[in-house]
Amino acid sequence: MIPLRRFVPVSQGWNGRPAKDRYAIACAYVAKVVYNFPDTRHLIERLQNDPQLRVVCGWRREETLPHESTFSRAFAEFATMELPQFVHEALIRDTQQGRLVGHIARDSTAIEVRERFPQAAVQEKKEKQKKKDKHQAEHAEKENTRLQRQREMTLTQMLEELPRHCDICAKKSSKGHQQYWRGYKLHLDVADGQIPISAVLTSASVHDSQVAIPLATLTAQRVTSLYDVMDSAYDAQEILEHSRGLGHVPIVDPAHRGRKTKNVIVPGKPPRQLTWAKRYVSRSAP
Repeated sequence: MIPLRRFVPVSQGWNGRPAKDRYAIACAYVAKVVYNFPDTRHLIERLQNDPQLRVVCGWRREETLPHESTFSRAFAEFATMELPQFVHEALIRDTQQGRLVGHIARDSTAIEVRERFPQAAVQEKKEKQKKKDKHQAEHAEKENTRLQRQREMTLTQMLEELPRHCDICAKKSSKGHQQYWRGYKLHLDVADGQIPISAVLTSASVHDSQVAIPLATLTAQRVTSLYDVMDSAYDAQEILEHSRGLGHVPIVDPAHRGRKTKNVIVPGKPPRQLTWAKRYVSRSAP
């Protein structure tokens, strides 16, 4: 089902050593994901011991398997040419374009890596923070936020503005504990049936709400959907207006940011304080 052959370049030069078959290596990387191999070395060992898998990927004999360094070079080429993005988009267009999707669930997940921080990105982030603090001190009025700017930008401009370097982020778990990871964050739009429609990879520190509008725009170009289901991290007026502008119905868990307690007076009882969440539940309860 995966249309790899459309996008994998096949070059056989006349001079020098011929390049290994990139299509077979791409199929092997798909097998690595399917079988959940931890690294490329385990994949090569499986190809050496499993003749059926080796033939499916495109190698008839064990002696024709490329070296591990060749796999690494091919992986770098695939990442540079954004092969997974093109293949995923083509797969969604071929299988889901004529489908009416009921719900699009939007969320993000952590991608942990062993990569080091680029010093240029860290220095650039510090300089931007210094300029921002200086500007806010000089001007009382706030500039337009990223969500406000995204309402007037194209999809390419929105994606180019998002940070993509490796950094550290902290997120509170369901049990209330802070969890730290180094790496990236994968933002996903998933249709009914757990089918990923769109995906955007950003730095780990990028908030979920900053990618909602680009994701919604990208998903609307690929499939036709009715409802956008999001958690409280996406509770922003710009996101809701953009979802309605696409003809969707946003279903968002309300965020309780900065909600103060309110005195509730009950006849015959002393005044007591009730949080916004409890007041919301009390109003919604039958």
